[in-house]
Amino acid sequence: MSRETSEQYPQYALRPIGRVESALHDPAAAPKQGDEGAPESTLVFVPEVEDGLRDLRPGADVLVLTWLHRGDRDVLAVHPRGDRTRPLTGVFSTRSPDRPNPIGLHRVRILSVDGTRIRVADLEALDGTPVLDVKPVLDPGTER
Repeated sequence: MSRETSEQYPQYALRPIGRVESALHDPAAAPKQGDEGAPESTLVFVPEVEDGLRDLRPGADVLVLTWLHRGDRDVLAVHPRGDRTRPLTGVFSTRSPDRPNPIGLHRVRILSVDGTRIRVADLEALDGTPVLDVKPVLDPGTER
């Protein structure tokens, strides 16, 4: 049986489509999840993607994918939620921002839409976090 290495896989370049504007600047002071007291934030998108935002509406829940640019990409095991009393756990079983590909997944509620600026609730991402994508939350049986 061969052992695969990361060198056997192609590299992919991601292009941020926006960034987060938030009052959160210090990772230690930020909530671990958005529903744990995250302040309202604004997603600011580059003008080139404005047409892709046209059907987003206040009140909708969406999934925001971010690049957790301050994460440590060499970490493979963590104490969940930074609690050293909890056992060391592989990062793929946690929501830790420290992981080989620090992609953040955030379910947020849209509060308002103003062109390329979307105000959201429940986003625990730090100010300046790059936004990679936005996807709708689909109810069972919904197709898009």
